Amino acid sequence: MASPVHLSHGLWTHPLDQRHRVADIGFWRELGSLLEYGTFDELFLADVLGAYDVFDDGLGTAVREGFQIPALDPLIVLGALADATDHLGLVATFSTTYEPPFTFARRLATLDHLSNGRIGWNIVTSYLTNAARNFGLADQIEHDARYEIADEFLEVVYRLLLQSWDDDAITADRDRRVYAEPDAVRYIDHVGSRFRVAGPSLTAPSSQRVPVLFQAGSSLRGLSFAAKHAEVVFVGGSTLDDIRANVDAIRAQAAEFGRDPDTISFLAGAHVVVAETEQAAREKAADYARYRTPREALTQPARTPDLSRYEPTELVEDIIRREDHGYRLLIREWRPGQTVGELVAKAASSRKGIAGDWSIVGDPVQVATRLEQIADYAHLDGFNLSQDVSFESARDFIELAVPELRRRGLARSSYRDGETLRERLSRDRSGARPHPTHPAWQVSSPVR
Repeated sequence: MASPVHLSHGLWTHPLDQRHRVADIGFWRELGSLLEYGTFDELFLADVLGAYDVFDDGLGTAVREGFQIPALDPLIVLGALADATDHLGLVATFSTTYEPPFTFARRLATLDHLSNGRIGWNIVTSYLTNAARNFGLADQIEHDARYEIADEFLEVVYRLLLQSWDDDAITADRDRRVYAEPDAVRYIDHVGSRFRVAGPSLTAPSSQRVPVLFQAGSSLRGLSFAAKHAEVVFVGGSTLDDIRANVDAIRAQAAEFGRDPDTISFLAGAHVVVAETEQAAREKAADYARYRTPREALTQPARTPDLSRYEPTELVEDIIRREDHGYRLLIREWRPGQTVGELVAKAASSRKGIAGDWSIVGDPVQVATRLEQIADYAHLDGFNLSQDVSFESARDFIELAVPELRRRGLARSSYRDGETLRERLSRDRSGARPHPTHPAWQVSSPVR
């Protein structure tokens, strides 16, 4: 995140950490160059539209900890990175709830042009009450209603970027004094329950037309939204069995939407501390732990519903459908048909499972082996790597883990010139534009 702290609470205080420089363009140039040297797929930036004033002391804890505040606009950061890099994919979060789709589609397409097709969009609907108040509302829009807005928001973006310009609209014919052919540019005249957009898009088609669509929703509605729209899913779960089940469930639901489920890629989060030896890695992890803010100091109220409020025989899925604030953590433990009593029993017996599945500390062979095991078992295509110390965490992974992954054929050693982000990430390598079964084409006339 373009902030001193995303999730690594307190590690900005480590003497080697550079995140105090996030407002310095040199920070992003250095990070982009480092990730390109390591042939990473992409850099992903999270974002929020409000402050975490949900702690016991209001804004105090978030401001004191630098926890997602101050935070820069990630789309503007991607513009700088587009100039500082040649191959690295650039992915940012943007919410569909509070801003109009027309202006966002223009910014998205502009970034895709300037980066030569390296842009991705992580779609979120925003859940902070402070975000709602920043846009003139007294409270959040109800959870499922936010996804209804998102569905129509996506429809408008699809139609603007896929329907309003033909591929060959720009002829730049000096002799005829015609820059773009009038018959090849058209209104979209979208009239929906939330948006009225005449169009056309003010940007001509970029190489991807629609940048790659990422999504990480974990509620029932969010998982359904991912199955319908996402090309890359950040998939969660407290155990590898949960992750694998979520992957399989999203693929099955994507097929019900008429999509080819094999066109969706899945990434899980991974926290890696690697050194030349296992002992050195454990010492480094212990060093980081000394700077980490203790969990007890982060007095954020739990967002998981108090399960004691419910009958043991009640279905968890019924609770999730009713609750707006508790689904995010609860869903990580939940399986279809599961009762509250079964969930409580499972949680009590698996407290140790998260660290084994998510955190990897070891030498290069141990790290590569564990990543390979997790990916194979959970049906994953890759990992979203978190960082403890910038830029040491990324540099260690690149210098130590990446060579071992390359030896196993699990990481590239170079980029393909001219490759778009979609061509790099799509499982079927079908091209630079959304797959023919993607719903983007259902709401847009075929591009001519």
